[in-house]
Amino acid sequence: MKIHEYQARKLFSKYGIPVPEGEVCRSVDEVKKKISDEDKLRVVKAQVHVGGRGKAGGVKLAKTKAEAIERAEEILGMNIKGLTVEKVLIAEAVDIEKEFYVGLINDRNTKSVVLMASAEGGVEIEEVARVSPEKIIKMPIDPTMGLMDWQARKIALQLFSEPSQVRQAAAILVKLYQLYVDTDCSLAEINPLVLTPDKKVMALDGKMNFDDNALFRQHKILDMREVNEDEAKEIEATAKGLSYIKLEGNIGCMVNGAGLAMATMDMIKLYGGDPDNFLDIGGSSNAKKVVDAMNILLSDKNVEAVMINIFGGITRCDDVARGLVTALDEIKTDIPIVIRLSGTNAKEGLEIIKDYGLPTVSTMSEAAKKAIELSKK
Repeated sequence: MKIHEYQARKLFSKYGIPVPEGEVCRSVDEVKKKISDEDKLRVVKAQVHVGGRGKAGGVKLAKTKAEAIERAEEILGMNIKGLTVEKVLIAEAVDIEKEFYVGLINDRNTKSVVLMASAEGGVEIEEVARVSPEKIIKMPIDPTMGLMDWQARKIALQLFSEPSQVRQAAAILVKLYQLYVDTDCSLAEINPLVLTPDKKVMALDGKMNFDDNALFRQHKILDMREVNEDEAKEIEATAKGLSYIKLEGNIGCMVNGAGLAMATMDMIKLYGGDPDNFLDIGGSSNAKKVVDAMNILLSDKNVEAVMINIFGGITRCDDVARGLVTALDEIKTDIPIVIRLSGTNAKEGLEIIKDYGLPTVSTMSEAAKKAIELSKK
């Protein structure tokens, strides 16, 4: 689960991490009501669950209230990477002397939370990792001890030289870790963490993701969920026993088993296509799951072809075939579908598919090539 920047800022403030004051507005009228009349530099920021807002024109400065209203009007309704901006954060602009990055993430290799920091703040950390990985400081945190004060100071000393700045930064790191643990985060970033000309250290932007498996005990965090259309589909899929993740391609994938799903997406990429999603129907032979999966897949306007790749073990291919035929009778789509069935009752399943008039293939590579070909038509 993700939250918006303005929500992350509220949590930061609650834990004593300094952030600039700001107001979130969902309309121009709200901007007019909530923003004071005094002339001062403000920043108007689009609130969407995606990076690169600044490059897309979703972050703009305003010197007066009138300008803030104009900037909000320009940003509200804007499309940023397929997401419509429905709200903006209007915050006090801060003079910046230097930008830094700090973040916490779960790391499977060390089986712990890892604290990352870099003096290269203000840009995507993935880009820093690609171009200058040596500029990223990493410290695994012992889950039984938590982030100790001396560890936070050790990291802060690699970013700042003045004792007062080191103390401020170390305190922020400790508070960020406590927030991370208390709310069952899977990611918490401050980018940028800034040093102002008057030598204050503060968080200008925040990003937080939460472990979906822990939301049952995080009711206040769950109340902050604001889902877009794609996220709503993911939640719906989970409720129906499916694993679904929206991607940015045009070939819908329906597979049983996470490993096979990953291999299927890799195969599509290998032959020059782009998978639209990860969708795992699991090991059940429940034909209703296939109907639910097809409804979710075909409701996506970006899907131009569907590749179904089933390896029958516990899952019976004939049950999948019956579920598919039922789904297509209900949906009545003209989107091309390619099916590969192998394993338990594959012969019976293929007969059902052939009788329905759908194309079948023998191998996964054939299925990927055919789906790509059909998507281009």
